[in-house]
Amino acid sequence: MKPEASSQGDLLRQMGFASSTILVVSNMIGTGIYTTSGFIMGELQNPLILLACWLCGGLFALCGALCYGELGARLPRAGAEYAFLRESFSPLAGFLSGWISLIVGFSAPIAAGAIAFSAYFYPILGLDPGPGITVQVAGTAIATLSTTTITAVAVVIVFSLLHGHSLLAGSRVQNALTGANFVLILLFVTAGFALGSGAMQHFHLTPEMAAFSPETFAVSLIFVSFAYSGWNASAYLGAEITTPQRNIPLSLLTGTLLVTGLYLLLNAVYVYAMPPEHMAGSIDVGTQSARALFGPNIGRLVGIVIISGILSAISAMTMAGPRVYYAMARDGVFFPALARVNPQRHTPAFSIALQAAIACILIFTATFASLLMYIGFTLSVFALLTVIGMMRLRQRQPAEDIPYRTPGYPVTPLLFIAGHLWIFYYMLRSRPISALYGALTIAAGLVAYRVFARTRRPDTAT
Repeated sequence: MKPEASSQGDLLRQMGFASSTILVVSNMIGTGIYTTSGFIMGELQNPLILLACWLCGGLFALCGALCYGELGARLPRAGAEYAFLRESFSPLAGFLSGWISLIVGFSAPIAAGAIAFSAYFYPILGLDPGPGITVQVAGTAIATLSTTTITAVAVVIVFSLLHGHSLLAGSRVQNALTGANFVLILLFVTAGFALGSGAMQHFHLTPEMAAFSPETFAVSLIFVSFAYSGWNASAYLGAEITTPQRNIPLSLLTGTLLVTGLYLLLNAVYVYAMPPEHMAGSIDVGTQSARALFGPNIGRLVGIVIISGILSAISAMTMAGPRVYYAMARDGVFFPALARVNPQRHTPAFSIALQAAIACILIFTATFASLLMYIGFTLSVFALLTVIGMMRLRQRQPAEDIPYRTPGYPVTPLLFIAGHLWIFYYMLRSRPISALYGALTIAAGLVAYRVFARTRRPDTAT
């Protein structure tokens, strides 16, 4: 069947419901679920509250997906938040969301995923990659050149070339990676409870376990938000999804529900495998739990499952992100070259290259831990603004004829907004530095917008 023509330049509508849903699932299942639960247990010190935190994060993500579904049905364009905030607030709000997407939304998580891939890859092979060379200025490390960073960069380049080749080739690889990873995770969960050497007593509360603290729960939700990020993935390819008024909302809802269920099962297996004190602070909680359940050899095989999930997430983000920068450039508020589409491949090749370059720089200059809070907090700010914008659009443009409207409105968006404001309050109290970095990134976006506004083409001014 011939692909549908899109109203946005040379992008074609080639992705159906299945591929769109897989894109959402693969964007979500990646680095976060295999690395953050140890940090969260370190904060909460309570297995039942840990599970409640993951459930709460899933409910927030579901509320967001239901709201983004309406925006995707109203505005089936490339760019997601960029297109949504531009329409609901202003070109400046749209630009800032696109700026954040470039640095924080995609390039930084791609870098974090590639670093995590390298951290898992060499131990699975039984190899020691070595410490590498660290460049310091005034006693502060500013860059690291090592086997792991070079491997991470290679992963970014390979997936960038793949998705620059064509959307169909990239989505086929994406579908295969995600399908295999989903099945293997279900096997791990089933085998863990049926055959693993775990203990249900790990779920029992002891007097030493910390009582519920709103502050630590809210801070833990930032880690959880990082793991759930990607629930809005198909909205970024709104100009390339067939029947978007149906498939965008349905893919967001289906993907988010599937991943929420899977995350709860995985965390239950982690707790079953290890007592809370062993789980707390562990960055490779996935492989540690596998070793505890099945021994070191099977633990190595589960490490391969984790690697496939990380690669799937890197691939999905590499696919989705460039559509934002492409849309910005088409509107005349970003580098004009980013609006160019490869005439043979129908892919935004220059946008893919820019994203890859920024991710590679971050790999050499940042650590995995330093990226997590920064990413989770900053992305949550713009997700919150986007949902507020959806409510604003409802008042300004009722659009009664669209086939999908947010279920439970206005409770659904208000729950999403209230939950995120609660998280921000405690985040600012306990992690002000991460919030400061997010604010500085937004401030840099304001400067960049003024620069591009001066050179904007007259026909794009609004």
